[in-house]
Amino acid sequence: MILSDADILDRLAAGDLVVEPLADVDQQVQPASVDLRLGERFLEFQRTNIPCIHPTEADEVGEYVTETTVPEGEEFILHPGDFVLGTTTERVEIPDDLVAHVEGRSSLGRLAIVVHATAGLCDPGYKGQITLELSNLGTAPVALSPGMRVSQLTFTELKSPADRPYGSERGSKYQDQDGPQASRIGSDPEFSGEDEGDGPSDAGGSA
Repeated sequence: MILSDADILDRLAAGDLVVEPLADVDQQVQPASVDLRLGERFLEFQRTNIPCIHPTEADEVGEYVTETTVPEGEEFILHPGDFVLGTTTERVEIPDDLVAHVEGRSSLGRLAIVVHATAGLCDPGYKGQITLELSNLGTAPVALSPGMRVSQLTFTELKSPADRPYGSERGSKYQDQDGPQASRIGSDPEFSGEDEGDGPSDAGGSA
């Protein structure tokens, strides 16, 4: 069951679902979703620093990613073909009986801006800001302004609460993230040599 606006407001009031800060509840709570705003921090990929990215090499991140802060009121220009990691202003906490889906806003989609490449899921138990995988699929640069509504979350109620929600007990590597986070796939059990049952989960909790 997908939560309606009334359901979302009830869960927010109860406090088990958290989306904060909501600057304007009337504007951000849509009929079946919550609009999220773009944060000020971006991770940009430098194409010329290394010949390729090795997912297993965590120490390479600093060689191909740089962080840029764009204060609210200024603009981040996303050029055609560019891919950057952004973040939401809002921090979310997803209860164990819900799963959240990150979606783009139609108005930005019509400008060829997508907000996630593949990781559109916030697992039950996830807490933190949401990393956005921003791409410009069009032919013209697009100015993105921190504070603008850039994405939306929909919420689906599970048939039963998750037995092993996203979090520290699973070793979930993006729990409580603050700002955009680069890939930590190198700590997955198949790369790190840990037993799969003990290794960190990359369940898409950061979306």
